[in-house]
Amino acid sequence: MKAALLEQQVSLQEHNTLRLPATAAWFARVTAADVIPELLEWAADQDLPVLVLGGGSNLVLAEDFPGLVLSIEIPDRNWEVVDDDRARLTLGAGENWDAVVRYVCRSGYRGLENLALIPGTVGAAPVQNIGAYGVELCETLVDLEAWDREKNEFITLSNEQCRFAYRDSLFKQERDRFIITRVRLELSRSRPFKLDYGELAARFGQLPDPDRSLTPIEVAETVTQIRLGKLPDPTRLPNAGSFFKNPVVDRATYEAIQAREPEVVAFPENQGYKLAAGWLIERCGWKGFRDTHVGVHSRQALVLIHHGQGSGRELLELAERIRADVRERFGVSLEIE
Repeated sequence: MKAALLEQQVSLQEHNTLRLPATAAWFARVTAADVIPELLEWAADQDLPVLVLGGGSNLVLAEDFPGLVLSIEIPDRNWEVVDDDRARLTLGAGENWDAVVRYVCRSGYRGLENLALIPGTVGAAPVQNIGAYGVELCETLVDLEAWDREKNEFITLSNEQCRFAYRDSLFKQERDRFIITRVRLELSRSRPFKLDYGELAARFGQLPDPDRSLTPIEVAETVTQIRLGKLPDPTRLPNAGSFFKNPVVDRATYEAIQAREPEVVAFPENQGYKLAAGWLIERCGWKGFRDTHVGVHSRQALVLIHHGQGSGRELLELAERIRADVRERFGVSLEIE
């Protein structure tokens, strides 16, 4: 089985949304979880590094990859514990995230509607603890299944064991240890919509009873329209979505920035404030900037783009220049998302 899956010298340009050129020495499409141990064992015998790939929407390829790339393409949509109000949905790691959001919303369940149009696969979603418009994946995730490369066995991790935080998780803290194969979500028909964040508040803030007058798919379509108005389509203009995290600072730092920049965009976060990274970058003059092959999007400064014929190194160099400017002007360190 292993030999039939392996391919040599495979271009990764169509496997990352920035369309950066790179080649994998070895490549395998994983459509069933049970082939993972054998492929990893083969890579270990060959002393090859392994790169686990989802949709490639959070990936910057700076050079060719000399080892084995595992493209996780495991399909599955299985409803469990369905009753009048709630349901659990088990998903294969290779399912397209946005397609799942629309499938769930059309089925009448709530919990994912704010996460529409986020690129990537289901298996990659917990790594980043994806979030948008005040909602994060961890709010609906029950547990997940993964291959533990340290223990050499398939395990189930609960929500708590995943150590979710803002754009963070166990899978970022212990990189290269886990390969997620399945995700289980808890959904509800009666869960209140979260519409008090940014543009959603502007669109729906005047509705007297949005939980009764709106449907999940209507919210998802509105989120889609908002995102399309700000973010470029990666199939037309290669990008990886939001490139930097929104930095969280303490109250003193926020007040110092606000004193100098009264228009700073920020949201309360625990005991501090979450700053809008896009606003910080735009304020430093980077919005719409282009440096031959790479640049910053003209409508959303949080998005770095690849115009073609460029490299991952050029993109990372641009990112570092932006980080340096923001750090100098605001005293805030941006982190690549």
